[in-house]
Formats: sequence, structure tokens, C-alpha cells
Amino acid sequence: MAKAICKSIQSKGLIDYSQIYVSSPYPKNLDSWKTLGANVSTDNAVVAKEADIIFLAVKPHILKGAIEEIWHSPLATHVKDKLFVSILAGITTTDLEELLSKFIGSRVIRVMTNTSIQVGEGCTVYCPGTTVTETDLELVQKILEVTGMCQCIPEHMINAVGAVSASGPAFVYLFIEALSDGGVRMGLHREMATRFVAQTVMGAAKMVLETRKHMGTLKDEVCSAGGQTIAGIHALERGAVRGSVMDAIEAAALKAAELGKQGKSKNE
Repeated sequence: MAKAICKSIQSKGLIDYSQIYVSSPYPKNLDSWKTLGANVSTDNAVVAKEADIIFLAVKPHILKGAIEEIWHSPLATHVKDKLFVSILAGITTTDLEELLSKFIGSRVIRVMTNTSIQVGEGCTVYCPGTTVTETDLELVQKILEVTGMCQCIPEHMINAVGAVSASGPAFVYLFIEALSDGGVRMGLHREMATRFVAQTVMGAAKMVLETRKHMGTLKDEVCSAGGQTIAGIHALERGAVRGSVMDAIEAAALKAAELGKQGKSKNE
């Protein structure tokens, strides 16, 4: 996800890779960043010292270790007045502020985005911590809005949004693959079927956003009496597609909450 964010804002001209600092304990993970021209290090404290905005993009259960590494570094005295932007699932702004309280002037913004930011069609939400400034919020909004839709929301909504928008692309890809499989089964070549399906899904999504009509209304406009579309809808309803999708969103949201609790317990 860190790569997706950087690629998106770099492609929009907001930043050059020479201004990006990246750390990982595994040198091999840094090779692609080095090729792009980013500054790389196996020491998190180097990034924390050099960067004005620090994106936290680690697994929740190793967050505390990463922060402790910075704190115990000789460079820790330089880590002050920093804006930390977290893309960690389940870790609340309260948790983050507690972990980062050792660093003077630290501020926290929690972000949830998706991989579609790579093509400028992302869906990103963010929640401010208690000490962020209007300048911080304006800066993060400016950075993220070039990647697609971007909106500030109450934090209690973020796991639900994450299930819909962060996990959602995987569910949509599964649906696109299934539609493509159906096309192949009925005689289309795979490349043709996939291209037609992807365009169809993109067009349908644009209809929802631009017409602002209810999905049921848009669906009814496609379904003629006794026609092929209503026959297909009937087959989907027999397969409980709506219930299955709702179950998927619920499972993803609950998992995000679980990851947050696991991360907090391991960080304590």
C-alpha cells in the first residue's frame, strides 16, 4: 500500500522519489524503491529523522517494535514536530497517540485507502487525532485527493469503510473474474470477455456515481419483462449473492477490529 500511495502522488507531480525515504529490516524489500530513486535504509530512525510526514505502513503487531527502535536510536532527538499518518488496520488514533507520545509535537492522522489509488480512482478516508492542526489536515487532503475520492469521517466508521473500500476491490475482482468465466463458458475468448466485463463494471459504477439513482432503479432500467437480464438476476438471487456479499463485508470489518485488538495486545 505504501508503494501504491507513493506511485500515485508521484505520478501527479506532488513529489519526486528523491524526496521519499523508505525503511525495511529486509534489504531485498528495498531494491524496488532504490530502483525508483527513493532513499532507503534498514533503520526506521533514519526515515523518522528525515521525513516531515511519516507514513506508518507496517503490520499492526510489529508497530510497537518499530516505534521503540526509533525511540532508542541516537537519532530520536531529531524526531519531533512530526506528522504520523497511519494506514494500519484496526489501530485507533488513541492507540497511536499513546505509542507516539514520547516524540515531542507528534500528531496523528489515521488513513484507510485502497489499491485503486494507483490508477487515480482510489477511495480514501481519514480520521484526525486530537492534536492535528488545520494545516495538517489540508496537507493530507491535498496529498490524498489526487488519488481519487478522499473524505474525512468519524473514526467509528473506519472499519466499515475499510471493509467496503479497502477490501472491496478484491470482491469486485472476484465478481469480474466470475463474469469473465461466464463469458468464456458461453463462447467468448478470455481476453475479450475480461475486457468487456471490466468496461461494463466501470460503466455501471460511473452510472451510480453520476446519476445518483438508487441501484434498484438502475437495475430495473436494465431488466425488461421476461428478458435475459431478469433471468440472470433470478439466478443470482437463487445463489444468495446479496447475502454472501453482505457477509463478506461483515467478515472483513470484524477482522479489522480483531487485528486492532491483536496488535494492541502484542504492543502492550
